[in-house]
Amino acid sequence: MPLLRALVGLTLLLAPALAGAQEFPSRPIRLVVPFPPGGPNDIIARTVGQRMSELLGQPVLIDNRGGAGGVLGTDAVAKAEPDGYTIGVTSAGALAISSSLQEKIPYDPLKDFKPITLVAKVPEILAVAPTLPVSTMAELVALAKAKPGDISFASSGPGSMPHLAGELLKITAGIDIVHIPYRGAAPAVTDILASQVHIVFLDIPVLLPHIQAGKLKAIAVGSRERAPSLKDVPTTAEAGFPQVEAENWYGMVAPAATPPAVIAKLHKAAVDAMKSPDVKDKLAAQGAILVGDTPEEFAAYIRSEIDKWRKVVVAAGVKPGQ
Repeated sequence: MPLLRALVGLTLLLAPALAGAQEFPSRPIRLVVPFPPGGPNDIIARTVGQRMSELLGQPVLIDNRGGAGGVLGTDAVAKAEPDGYTIGVTSAGALAISSSLQEKIPYDPLKDFKPITLVAKVPEILAVAPTLPVSTMAELVALAKAKPGDISFASSGPGSMPHLAGELLKITAGIDIVHIPYRGAAPAVTDILASQVHIVFLDIPVLLPHIQAGKLKAIAVGSRERAPSLKDVPTTAEAGFPQVEAENWYGMVAPAATPPAVIAKLHKAAVDAMKSPDVKDKLAAQGAILVGDTPEEFAAYIRSEIDKWRKVVVAAGVKPGQ
């Protein structure tokens, strides 16, 4: 009888939590995007989030919180109530690179989040301003060597993949180019279209329309294979710089203490959303490669990426805050 009473008592204690998990979600979910509207992080989150809303039966509201290379918005997720109603789709920069490039970030990428799934990988495209007289990587490197310190490269912020891709090019090619950080991809594109900066590595989705319109010149893609949406653009390896491999990624995370049952529901909704033909077609057309792995696989991937990019940062000699 004492054991029976104990089991009954435990059931009563757990009942509210179990009911809450079963009822989740019962109100709108806030999906934090740690960059301004219009960039690749925003495009991917909105596309997947819209379908998740339909599957979950509740609105998934996009909350753009740009700043510090994605760190500010990502931190907002880490410090949110761990109930599943605040989650984020954040970048490789914020989860795997910023800890090596910034003196201090306000969260631990391994301890302060519960990974949900790796949403997508997106190759970086190296594009140049319309006024820059180069059409290949070889011509770009030759011009940079002829005019050290005169060519600038934009990024979506310190600690972002575009920043590190530019630094990789810099050390690999042995050239002196100047980093100009922006608060997101969209303002960086605005300035390169106006030739205020000269070159940029950015995700395919945000650059593709301008490349197709002839407003920017794409000279290389930083993945091992050519991008389906830009089949005429060579890879960096084909252009003679195999070390300059840069592929961004975007993953969905929740605060660390979010209940496992809630994580399971969010994971299922996210993966099912990515299986939707509309979502797959829209993002594939822009160069995004959808993944949809398990929380455990994504956690292991984050750990491996932190180690990988820390080694690159050290090799590149990049100092915190640059």
